[in-house]
Amino acid sequence: MQANSLNERMHLLVEEYSISGRLDNITQVMSLHTQYLESFLRSQFYMLRMDGPLPLPYRHYIAIMAAARHQCFYLINMHVDEFLKTGGIPEWLNGLEYVPQRLKNLNEINKLLAHRPWLVTKEHIQKLVKTGENNWSLPELVHAVVLLAHYHALASFVFGSGINPERDLNTSNGYRLISVNSFCVCDLANDNNIENASLTSNNFGISDSLSELEALMNRMRRLQEEKEDEEASQEERNTRFEKEKTESLLVVTEGTSPSLFSFEPFSYPACFSFLAFDDEILSIADVSRYIEDPGFGYKDFARRGEEHLPTFRAQDYTWENHGFSLVNRLYSDIGHLLDEKFRMVYNLTYNTMATHEDVDTTMLRRALFNYVHCMFGIRYDDYDYGEVNQLLERSLKVYIKTVTCYPERTTKRMYDSYWRQFKHSEKVHVNLLLMEARMQAELLYALRAITRHLT
Repeated sequence: MQANSLNERMHLLVEEYSISGRLDNITQVMSLHTQYLESFLRSQFYMLRMDGPLPLPYRHYIAIMAAARHQCFYLINMHVDEFLKTGGIPEWLNGLEYVPQRLKNLNEINKLLAHRPWLVTKEHIQKLVKTGENNWSLPELVHAVVLLAHYHALASFVFGSGINPERDLNTSNGYRLISVNSFCVCDLANDNNIENASLTSNNFGISDSLSELEALMNRMRRLQEEKEDEEASQEERNTRFEKEKTESLLVVTEGTSPSLFSFEPFSYPACFSFLAFDDEILSIADVSRYIEDPGFGYKDFARRGEEHLPTFRAQDYTWENHGFSLVNRLYSDIGHLLDEKFRMVYNLTYNTMATHEDVDTTMLRRALFNYVHCMFGIRYDDYDYGEVNQLLERSLKVYIKTVTCYPERTTKRMYDSYWRQFKHSEKVHVNLLLMEARMQAELLYALRAITRHLT
């Protein structure tokens, strides 16, 4: 990294520490992209700490409920601490049976948004806001929905980036140091490429990953040339979307059911002092107290042999023209902060790909973002989904689907298996795109349901 980039990164980390009193591992990993991190911290600070419809303890308890859908102990423990610091009632941490009924009533929408957001309807909204002592006001509900979507998506980033909890030296809190044997101590800090960091012990050679990189570059050039020559018709685009949506169900992730400790641990450089959970102390039971119906999970939108759900045409309900104004009207200013964050990650580029410079990566970034939305049934009429199939090879699709739909199953092998010549910062950038695409997809479904309730 350049000296000015390092200075900017250091300044941002010091500022975050002075504000929050801690420097968590999420912030450290995201600091590889300081422009994005600044936008992320601003929006998260607003939804957790600034004036808003929900009391502070409610905000952190909702974060716990959201993280629990993906068994994300890292986020759960972080917000258990914050819940208590902000005056939360300790008894609530015993489980949902100890919380107010109105909080328990969020269970259904938490479950649907986390795993099958296309099932959220105006009836779910009406049930939550109906008159009664346990009802939610619309501003409160929008605040809650933003928090749920934020922490579902952040769980994807945590698992996708292999982030483990930061804790002090002893194991009294149920954590233990892990040995770091896959990455050089300074790989992530210095943003070395994945080739040098993690491939010395597997079967992929440097020539293989270099040819993989060149093949991707050639496909990008060819697609750009074809686009300039002749664009696909709307009918052809629709056909390619349905094909991509249907084929996404054939992308099989590792394991048939979520299992917290069934895969190899995902380790990061020791310079970040990352730690891992002690298997004997933490269990899935500790998570299940915060959710209901723990077996409910992602179900392929395009699953064959079942009732076909209508495609969500993005042009009919867009973030820019519909979601943004609704969320801003009911929860002042959060729309601007979220919009800035979405635009930041979508447009973020250094015009590099691994060792190549002066590269226009727009096509690749859009393919990553739109593939996530495709898995949630969202179609953009102006996008040619043939590009997704050309640019995202199978191992990358497996990684994307796992991180987005089943993040708790993510393994280091998946992380290593795609784009083997790329730098850590580039793979973190991928995870940021996946996280924000997922959050926006959840918000689109939830906000469309709220809009239908209001009309």
